[in-house]
Amino acid sequence: MTSQLTITGFYAGILTLIYLVLAVNIIRLRWKHRVGLGTGEAEELNVAVRIHGNFIEYVPLALILFAMMEVQHAPIALLHGLGIALVVARLCHAIGLTRSVGVSLPRTIGVLTTFAVLLLAAGFGIGQFVGVSLL
Repeated sequence: MTSQLTITGFYAGILTLIYLVLAVNIIRLRWKHRVGLGTGEAEELNVAVRIHGNFIEYVPLALILFAMMEVQHAPIALLHGLGIALVVARLCHAIGLTRSVGVSLPRTIGVLTTFAVLLLAAGFGIGQFVGVSLL
């Protein structure tokens, strides 16, 4: 058990590094395609923007849930398991969408794992509220 959100901070740090790589990729592609705003006609820029957008749509909620879990004394192994799963999920999603804008195994793994992490973390919080330990 930690009281300083060190586990959440660790995964927030790792995920921030991934976020920055995704952001730098957009900047690189904007320079390459000479697009100042939006995505222009560049499909690879459009894909990069969606990868980045999808990341920022899901990761903050997961980190809020992780912090809530850590404050509520969730098992350390559970926090690390969810943190590792989220990092792997977001990397798989980015890789899968980069390779194909259609269905791909890495993208599917990324989406399903992200949803599983969110559901488990939400379930923990709800369980704490109603006084039921599901784990």
